[in-house]
Amino acid sequence: MAEYPEGSTEGTPVVATYPRKILEYMEGFLISKTVFTACELGVFDVLLGAERPLSAEEMCQAVGASLDGMKRLLAACTGLQLLNTHHQDNGEALYSNTEEANIYLTQSSPLSLYHSIQYSSRTIYLCWHYLTDAVREGRNQYEKAFGVSSGDLFQALYRSDEEMVKFMHLMNSIWNICGRDVVTAFDLSPFKVIYDLGGCSGALAKQCTSAYPECTVTIFDLPRVVRTSREHFVTAADQRIRFHEGDFFKDLLPEADLYVLSRILHDWTDKRCIDLLTRLYQACKPGGAVLLVEALLHEDGSGPLTVQLYSLNMLVQTEGQERTASQYAALLTAAGFTSIQDRRTGKIYDAVLGRKEG
Repeated sequence: MAEYPEGSTEGTPVVATYPRKILEYMEGFLISKTVFTACELGVFDVLLGAERPLSAEEMCQAVGASLDGMKRLLAACTGLQLLNTHHQDNGEALYSNTEEANIYLTQSSPLSLYHSIQYSSRTIYLCWHYLTDAVREGRNQYEKAFGVSSGDLFQALYRSDEEMVKFMHLMNSIWNICGRDVVTAFDLSPFKVIYDLGGCSGALAKQCTSAYPECTVTIFDLPRVVRTSREHFVTAADQRIRFHEGDFFKDLLPEADLYVLSRILHDWTDKRCIDLLTRLYQACKPGGAVLLVEALLHEDGSGPLTVQLYSLNMLVQTEGQERTASQYAALLTAAGFTSIQDRRTGKIYDAVLGRKEG
């Protein structure tokens, strides 16, 4: 029997008296934009560098903002539990970062999500303005969002050097948090020669060489990406990471023990995925394997919610979609791989391993 809160009438269910969940959904973008803005203005970086709580007056001077606007932003970040408030005897409020903000929202932290947040704010958020069009048309919205042709997906994604570096920083942020879990979901120690296709910034390659000291990892990516990775992300200290310039859909694939495809197949249609996996199967050493790193849907499609939303993002931004483990297994099987297993990591990204019989 339904409960009726004070002020409601019999026959009116609780949910009809106040649509709390719907209101939260309606206003969810306000939270996102508050976090985006605080990061863009450098609020968390300033507070970390100060090494003491700061007032709103000090903060607005440090970042070049209005006092009224800064007070409201700091109050909202406090409400989001990203800042601590220290009330003084004179009535003044001082602010400091929470531990979580220090770890994930400051640029200097090794686990920083700052660049991921910037990409979400300046690229993904703009694409999502056209979500209705994407659903109606069944295709990505780069042309409307940025005025560039989406005929070549990665020419659209990498439409400028600045945009490419932003995307590479995004990849760095993700694999600094989730990379260790996906490369250790299976024991990859038998695979000594590893190719990371679309390895981008090299963050996952670094996780792999750290977890498996006897392996070498070659990042196979477009020439522009390789040059940028050498300049900004992979240093001489990463001695077991190498590079191979090319287009893995078109160019010859070198023989390897293991191929890693992290966040690659979700960009593409089933046909393009099978074409690529078939090329990998033909190049793979007998007894070798391919590791897929993707956000997996439940088999009945009922969740996780994050992955369901990611699949909408794939519609807005790419040609692909998020899939279930069995759907990835079907793609691998169509290409010739066998003994397919999947492992959930408990974080955003999971792992699927398919083998080539020896």
